[in-house]
Amino acid sequence: MEETPSPDPAPIRVLLADDQALLRSAFKVLVDSEPDMRVVGEASDGAQAFELARSARPDVVLMDIRMPGTDGLAATRLISADPELADVRVVMLTTFEVDEYVAASLRAGASGFLGKGAEPEELLNAIRVAAAGDALLSPAATKGLIATFLAQGGGAEESPAAGAARAQRLAALTGREREVLVLVAAGLSNDEIGRRLVVSPLTVKTHVNRAMAKLGARDRAQLVVIAYESGLVRPRAE
Repeated sequence: MEETPSPDPAPIRVLLADDQALLRSAFKVLVDSEPDMRVVGEASDGAQAFELARSARPDVVLMDIRMPGTDGLAATRLISADPELADVRVVMLTTFEVDEYVAASLRAGASGFLGKGAEPEELLNAIRVAAAGDALLSPAATKGLIATFLAQGGGAEESPAAGAARAQRLAALTGREREVLVLVAAGLSNDEIGRRLVVSPLTVKTHVNRAMAKLGARDRAQLVVIAYESGLVRPRAE
């Protein structure tokens, strides 16, 4: 008896949010050309992006930071604060690799960021890793840039009391969870962490998920921010 082939997984649902229609069109052509993803909506400002996120329920939002009216940062905060959109991942699009809003966007709930000048394959890869929930940051930016922003006062928005509370939450982590958190902040994947600690990637994933639950982090990008803000990991001088 022949086995029934398993159905193809549902395509990744992508929402595009950018005030430049030409750029949205280019992104749409690129995304829709891939068999495993499709565009489910286009927004020209942050307010529209939030409303479309609620109605279209995308897996990933490609969000421009600078838009008229409600900008991408405010829209990301709205999405992150909505319990019904807990599974929506936001990837910020920036004009420059070094953007003054990068650290703030990650605190707002973005899963990462990508320069608008990135290669098409980088953009498609960012969508896939964000949708998988394993996103750290874009290949071009990674943890070093975040560390730089935090070192330059990126955490100025947070009060000393809030920072102390976040550091106190680290006390809830086990020794192994703290060790895994440090390696996540270093940009290592589950497979790389597993090899470093001589455990299986599944065991690493369990530790990562428990750390996220205890620290109230949406994903790995948020774990990186918490690791730096709490002082568990400190930026290295280049």
